[in-house]
Amino acid sequence: MRTTRLLLAAATALALTACSGGGAVDGTPGAAGVRDPYFPKAGNGGYDIGHYDLSLAYDPDEEHLSGTATITARASQDLSAFHLDLEGLDVEQVTVEGREARFNRAGQELTVRPADELHDGETFRVTVRYSGDPVTITDPDDSEEGWLPTADGAVGLGQPTGSMAWFPGSHHPSDKATYDLRVTVPEGLGAVSNGELTGESTRDGRTTSTWHVAEPMASHVVTVAVGEWETARSTTDDGLPVYTAVDPRQAEASREVLGRIPEVMEWAGENFGPYPFSSTGAIVDRVEDAGYALETQNRPYFPGAPDTVLLVHELAHQWYGNSVSPKTWRDMWLNEGFATYAEWLWEEDQGGDTAQETFDALYDGTYYDDEDANDSIWAFPPAEPPDAEHISASPVYQRGAMVLHRIRRTVGDEAFRDLLRGWAAAHRHGNADTEDFTAYVEKSAPDEDFTGIWDDWLYGDGRPDSP
Repeated sequence: MRTTRLLLAAATALALTACSGGGAVDGTPGAAGVRDPYFPKAGNGGYDIGHYDLSLAYDPDEEHLSGTATITARASQDLSAFHLDLEGLDVEQVTVEGREARFNRAGQELTVRPADELHDGETFRVTVRYSGDPVTITDPDDSEEGWLPTADGAVGLGQPTGSMAWFPGSHHPSDKATYDLRVTVPEGLGAVSNGELTGESTRDGRTTSTWHVAEPMASHVVTVAVGEWETARSTTDDGLPVYTAVDPRQAEASREVLGRIPEVMEWAGENFGPYPFSSTGAIVDRVEDAGYALETQNRPYFPGAPDTVLLVHELAHQWYGNSVSPKTWRDMWLNEGFATYAEWLWEEDQGGDTAQETFDALYDGTYYDDEDANDSIWAFPPAEPPDAEHISASPVYQRGAMVLHRIRRTVGDEAFRDLLRGWAAAHRHGNADTEDFTAYVEKSAPDEDFTGIWDDWLYGDGRPDSP
């Protein structure tokens, strides 16, 4: 096995350094990853993707997917070759700027060598035709992502790297893009995705839906959900479109909580600032279809009817995680700490426990019924998960929220709300890391000393002394 991998690597290196037609090669291959601290192979170097045009066809009975991905990108160096992330599936053809390109596979890397080298700053289009039975990817924490077969179809869930199981691309949150998706499924089923539904038609026993995403989106929050759906359209009081798709078996259980989406969106806008996307809504599948909810962009996914607090959490992610996306997976607390604190704020504003009471219960070890769960909050600092297995562990969520509460207590309620809104505005549709956040907080409140919060709560080991 080791020998085979070494031979393949050598052959790949030889292919990438060989000259086309015997001439000199000026460009070099783009990197096979962006060196994320936890997923070093995720994403790719040498270019930035601006747009994906995905045309997919799925047969649930055969669990077979065929697709054509047309990717528009801009080279950030002279390129003799570049990589795309794609796990499983069979690649049938690759073209670059309409010309056939050589390619090879090695693990999750699809290496493409265009007929003509690409120059730094050049915009180019690569088209990949592929098909096969999509794989389900098991994360380091044993959760499943990728393309998940469901009772009546399938759902694509991507956090952190699962989207590479159903379309090729640069699958890291630092490379966001706009999307067009065209999905064809057997008549009687539907395909729900992100953005806006721009068309739907049925012909020869097949139904095709087209979706357009105009705002930048990280690949891990792209979704396609195939199945039977009861769909509904409405608007919030300020005219924001709401689109929901619910499995018929979950319709009754979901009706009341989904009816609160306009209320939650109004509350969130007051606390977090202008909503960053063109519509909102939800996808509700069957309980057994996935093991978790996910903040898929502008239309979060739920396995079974959510409660209101979970709805608040996933909708808060539209500001924190989707619009302001992490630079690396080490910065996951900027997603989950913010969305968890949104739960605390909602409960407080609805007359439940105050954020201080929630903070105190977590600190005192009385929040959970289970002692181990209470102890787990202090397993590691939220800004430094020890490895990929722990990027979604309790300290990232709960202790991340505790960091925000300590900031709130330091600056006061009014300044804290300004900070929440300002942070979302400053990095709208972009990426940020923990250093960006701490610098922003310090700049927002220059007369305050945050050293203890950073040292003890954000980066410190164990439970800090009582605040």
